[in-house]
Amino acid sequence: MLNKILGGLYGQALGDAWAMPAMLRPEHTWERYGGWITEFFPGPSDHPVHHSLHAGQITDDTEQAFSLAKEFIKDGKVTPEGAARGVIAWYDMIDGDNTPYVGPSTRKAVSAIKSGKPLEETGKNGDTNGAAMRVSPVGLIHPGDLEGAVRDAHLSCIPTHNTDVAISGACAVAGAIAIAMVDGSTIDEIIEAGMKAADMGRKFGYTWIGASVSRRIEMAVEIARSEMRDREKLQELYDVIGTTLAIPDSVGAAFGILAMADGDPKQCAIYAAQASGDADTVAAMACAIAGAWKGVGAFDQEIIDTLLSANPDYDFYGVAEGLLKLVEV
Repeated sequence: MLNKILGGLYGQALGDAWAMPAMLRPEHTWERYGGWITEFFPGPSDHPVHHSLHAGQITDDTEQAFSLAKEFIKDGKVTPEGAARGVIAWYDMIDGDNTPYVGPSTRKAVSAIKSGKPLEETGKNGDTNGAAMRVSPVGLIHPGDLEGAVRDAHLSCIPTHNTDVAISGACAVAGAIAIAMVDGSTIDEIIEAGMKAADMGRKFGYTWIGASVSRRIEMAVEIARSEMRDREKLQELYDVIGTTLAIPDSVGAAFGILAMADGDPKQCAIYAAQASGDADTVAAMACAIAGAWKGVGAFDQEIIDTLLSANPDYDFYGVAEGLLKLVEV
């Protein structure tokens, strides 16, 4: 179980850091790197949000996942209050008011939380992908328990992304990870669990405009398993599904990437980087699912060493052990 939890955490970080330097459009990424991104690169100087980041450095996706995980471990369970503390701690740590990569929903919610508004209201307009990108710890503590993953994913969304569409996307990722944690599970079972969890999660939160996350997942997987060449599939995912901040887009694309890569964490990262757009978030979600499925043994030691050296303040093993205790409860 610890092997799989570590796989999920390293997967999240791998996807986040690997796809961080991708450009906003697939053709621009291809031109910039002369083909596929096959190693860690720093954020390009002209990147709109990642221009100051070093090779192998994680972004807000993994930073928030770790911050929330620490609060859940401290509380012994997932709560909206713990999620709010985790988000605020992360925001203050990175000087969020002056950091370009803070998501729009999270930025608004942090302001509302700090002003003293009830948590049930602070996330009522949160419709982007921030809650889904950081939800992996929730899935990791619910191996095989789809209902539990959905329940806690919903709770983790309340402070910043308390809309039905955002909760649906977060539940899809958490539910897929929960089933990926089961020995012998298949990619099809993981994808099916993500779609089911998305529909379960859509019943919670404030009603908001947004396409069906489960249908976007279905469409993305169809593209991934088509007869097109890999670059053409990724362009189709970009054009038809989208790799934007919108929850149905990025979550749908993440499942398409997962299917294309047949659940291999590094290949998920390579494909997601080429898909471009909000590539680090798409990759973080896809690779977290893949990492939980394959376990940490699927990662080259060079990748783990790079992630550890580039992110010295993040204790992967310690957080994994803390999450394991929540599983055992």
